[in-house]
Amino acid sequence: MILKHASDVLAVPMIKPGFSGMQAWFLLTADDGCPRYAMRLIEIAPGGHCSFHNHKEEHEMYFLEGEGILKTDTEGECGIRTGDAVLLMPCELHQIRNTGTGMLKMICTVPLFPGQTGKETTPCM
Repeated sequence: MILKHASDVLAVPMIKPGFSGMQAWFLLTADDGCPRYAMRLIEIAPGGHCSFHNHKEEHEMYFLEGEGILKTDTEGECGIRTGDAVLLMPCELHQIRNTGTGMLKMICTVPLFPGQTGKETTPCM
């Protein structure tokens, strides 16, 4: 068993191109001994967003707080809010933007591919 508290994990600002106002807590990763999935807590500040990107890992997300827009290459844009759950398929282009006045918080899980920790993703070719 692995038991951690979110307050024991340091926030990592996402400073990659196309990201703004976003930070991640890598709650459970291969570094902790996770064999198949990693879990992340993500916060996006008002007006913040991730890039419009894709990767080979599917995403499962659950929105804990806030509201925003999810943009994909397959569905266009749709509103997201507290309580929503989303599955993004491998290589599906996506972006999340915080359109609210408070933090947008979500839990995100990704599968661990061989050699990965859960802190990175695998580009689609």
